[in-house]
Amino acid sequence: MVQWTAGERAAIQGVFAKLDYESVGLESLTRCLVVYPWTQRYFGGFGNLYNAEAIMANPKIAAHGTVVLKGLEKALKNMDNIKNTFTALSELHSEKLQVDPGNFQLLADCLTVVLARRMTTDFTPDIQAAWQKFLSVVISALRRQYY
Repeated sequence: MVQWTAGERAAIQGVFAKLDYESVGLESLTRCLVVYPWTQRYFGGFGNLYNAEAIMANPKIAAHGTVVLKGLEKALKNMDNIKNTFTALSELHSEKLQVDPGNFQLLADCLTVVLARRMTTDFTPDIQAAWQKFLSVVISALRRQYY
């Protein structure tokens, strides 16, 4: 089980308090699909993903970006039980969708870049460290079914 300090909890909650789910989700997922184009293979039913502009304008990508952030919010609300909170989601991505588990880290990295760009100096090293720890726990939970 992961131990969270009061400062880490406050830092993560502070990041969520500043999130615009729709725009951050869209920008993060778009960045991932553009920078790591092989991740697009999991979105074949999403329509036109031919270039960055098409991806950014795609309503299904926007909706999925929001879903991802709402999933992270679920982890926030269950910080002491993230592993069990994501059991079904891990099974879905592993068994049905067959997503390469490395893609969770790629998307997390893109999300972190988007947050750092938007929050600028408010994304202090301590806040980033807490955020990275949070994402690492989420990724571990999502990868659980793969092992």
